[in-house]
Amino acid sequence: MTSSTTDMTAPASVPETDYSATARRVIGIEAAGLVALADSLDGEFSRAVAMILATKGRVIVSGMGKSGHIGRKIAATLASTGTPAYFVHPAEASHGDLGMITESDLALVLSNSGETPELADLIAHTRRFSIPMIGVASRPGSTLLKQADLALVLPAAEEACGTGVVPTTSTTMTLALGDALAVALMEHRKFTAEHFRTFHPGGKLGARLATVGDLMHADLPLVTQDTPMTEALLVMSQKGFGVIGATDAQGRLSGIVTDGDLRRHMQGLLERSVAEVMTASPSTIRPGQLAEAAVAQMYARKITCLFVVEDEIPVGFIQIHDCLRAGIG
Repeated sequence: MTSSTTDMTAPASVPETDYSATARRVIGIEAAGLVALADSLDGEFSRAVAMILATKGRVIVSGMGKSGHIGRKIAATLASTGTPAYFVHPAEASHGDLGMITESDLALVLSNSGETPELADLIAHTRRFSIPMIGVASRPGSTLLKQADLALVLPAAEEACGTGVVPTTSTTMTLALGDALAVALMEHRKFTAEHFRTFHPGGKLGARLATVGDLMHADLPLVTQDTPMTEALLVMSQKGFGVIGATDAQGRLSGIVTDGDLRRHMQGLLERSVAEVMTASPSTIRPGQLAEAAVAQMYARKITCLFVVEDEIPVGFIQIHDCLRAGIG
């Protein structure tokens, strides 16, 4: 009994196999597929981009199985980069979700074989209501590509599984093709990092794309530069930032008073004006700049705050702590 129990619980010996060699082979095969895909792109790809740009509604991405998983990622990438898109599962489409697809939309349908039976109702729906359809498949004569208004043909390429039956290289090519469409559309629309943040405000990436205007304080610690220091100290205390900004007669930021300035002018401080104590021409930043730029500037100058200005007029105030709380820095 003891011997049997020991045999059952003893760890099985693992053969010493160089699995990294398998990994390199798989990646090499898929890389070759991507090179073949890049070489195969022609005017049809440009036409596909133009069709999507002309679409007044949304891009409806659909696919079954592994193509469906890739389709979900493509739809998410398009949606987050300025092209309204969502994924419709072909089986759900046959049970009512076809009503989500309107005549102002465009369908991007994925199927390696081009003969996936679950796509039949969706394809028929696009034909019935003249909804533009772009098909992506590896067989030019397949039903999907023959029915499509525009066919994007994946080049013949070896699947990395070794048996030719597991979607590996084909799904990698489809994913890359979707990324290529998204980036081409981005570049045409001049989609920037600030635009991306609008659709992706959460997470670390959202934090990195936060602007100074998103984090700045609008209740400014400001006085005019001819204000007596007795009054300026009251404002500094009331605002609680440990700093005040000074403006000239035109309302432009002309200086800043910090704790360091107070210590340097301790002798006779209360008899002085702000102009006599302030540090002139302080560092500033614009509200449209990324908060990361504000952090970099503060670190470089060994300071902890910046006034935010537009045309030299102070419109906000940002501290290093504001950025750190937002996950920046």
